[in-house]
Amino acid sequence: MTPSLLPILILIVPLVAALGLLLTPTRNLTTRTCEGVHIGSIVLIVLLSLGLAASVLAGNHPSSLGGWLYVDALGVIFLLIIGVVGLMTGLYSIGYIRHDLEEGLLDAHRVKIYYGFFSLFLFTMLLSATANNIVMMWVAVEATTLGSAFLVGIYGQKSSLEAAWKYVIICTVGVAFGLYGTVLVFANGAEVLSDPHQAVLWTSLAENAKLLDPSLMKIAFVFVLVGFGTKAGLFPMYAWLPDAHSEAPSPVSGLLSGVLLKCALFVIIRYYALMIRSIGPEFPQTLILVLGTLSVIVAAMLFYVQKDLKRKLAYSSVEHVGFIAVGLGLGGPLGVAAALLHSINHSLAKALLFCGSGNVVMKYGTRDLGKVKGMLRLAPASGVLLMVGALALSGFPPFNVFVSEFMIFTAGIKAGYWILMLVLLGFFTVTIAGFVQIISGSVLGKPEENAKVGDVGKQTLIPLGILAAMVLIMGFAVPTPIARLVSQASAIVLDSGDPIVVKAPWSLFGNEEATVAEKAGNLIVTPAAAAETAQNTETK
Repeated sequence: MTPSLLPILILIVPLVAALGLLLTPTRNLTTRTCEGVHIGSIVLIVLLSLGLAASVLAGNHPSSLGGWLYVDALGVIFLLIIGVVGLMTGLYSIGYIRHDLEEGLLDAHRVKIYYGFFSLFLFTMLLSATANNIVMMWVAVEATTLGSAFLVGIYGQKSSLEAAWKYVIICTVGVAFGLYGTVLVFANGAEVLSDPHQAVLWTSLAENAKLLDPSLMKIAFVFVLVGFGTKAGLFPMYAWLPDAHSEAPSPVSGLLSGVLLKCALFVIIRYYALMIRSIGPEFPQTLILVLGTLSVIVAAMLFYVQKDLKRKLAYSSVEHVGFIAVGLGLGGPLGVAAALLHSINHSLAKALLFCGSGNVVMKYGTRDLGKVKGMLRLAPASGVLLMVGALALSGFPPFNVFVSEFMIFTAGIKAGYWILMLVLLGFFTVTIAGFVQIISGSVLGKPEENAKVGDVGKQTLIPLGILAAMVLIMGFAVPTPIARLVSQASAIVLDSGDPIVVKAPWSLFGNEEATVAEKAGNLIVTPAAAAETAQNTETK
């Protein structure tokens, strides 16, 4: 661990912004002031997350508060997801909320509440990704409900308030199971560690995992998977997700799907890594693989029959969380790397498509796909961006989701799960058909007569354009820093001190192995090579 102020600063920034906005009387704040505080906060979060990423890539593990806050390669991946998606949805919020203010859907007080709880939501998610204290981890995930429930119900309509209450009740009850698992792990750690106070720290538990009782760890992992799996949207605990995602403002839906679900998955991955060290990979991999498979199958069928655009996208989120779980369940360097890369890729693509659905709502005033026709003719820029997002989530090349999904299917085939991969591929084809319906009808279809031509404002188009560019870049070639972070994070999850080499996804069936030096643009899972490169740089 390397003592650093960065983990504290990245938490202080959104917390101060949230408290400043929420505690200041509405009469003393203008909309422009709220927007200024909001933009300053999200920009600083991105800069600090990049600083933490640079520190980790340099070989450091920043920590603060006596090890209660800790950031390694695994944590940095999720901090970058929070920072980048938070920035894009935050910038998109400016134009979106202004539109709602003009239409009378929100007043000045609710605008202040929106920006205040947006920052508070980011704070709770950042806390979950930086916490090394397992109790704090649970508190942070539980606190995300507080930060986001007010955003889900911000419009005050009957449907949005019902969705918010359903979200609070189901997630609170579900995450309580995560607390039971946390307590079991802590109690067992306090019993076997020489210093019981260290039993609350994930790093100490990971170092002494062999001392933990295998039977207790199995029970604890079941509780953890049910508890945090509820927040992640895994089957069968996803019931809150379609309502909350569909009723929330579109940028909040992008945060819920692109970031919140990944924060819960991050905690599951932390415990998954702990279980591998304690009881071996077979038990946790089997549980995660089963839940992931069921999530993909059920979500694909429910996705296809939805007529509400945002509910459709919500079920797509359940499916892709299932694919991430399948990657983890397959295990091995390729499966874990694919799961981590898919977490990044899905976050970018889903933020693009959920914010794109916001443009649909602003243009047509409805989420009903039966009434949304000919967007490419009426709002060309929004139509193109919506089509890019739909193609990306359908797994078409050259978009980013194709790369990580291809890796997941390849990991399954290499692990001998041929039949399972064919089944998942069959259900994913159903999802592709659903997205093709959106493209053929809502984007390329014939608009109604006398429909008004004209796109939404630049403030809601520019963030989508940036997200679309990221989706394309990650599809053509994974940037070297991201590849190295995925490499190092995979080694942390698998507890591997030996070199882990996985071939680039487009040469998986060849003989040539990818290394940092040879194929800097491709995905690499070679922690030893990355460490050697960093060491050589320091020597020079």
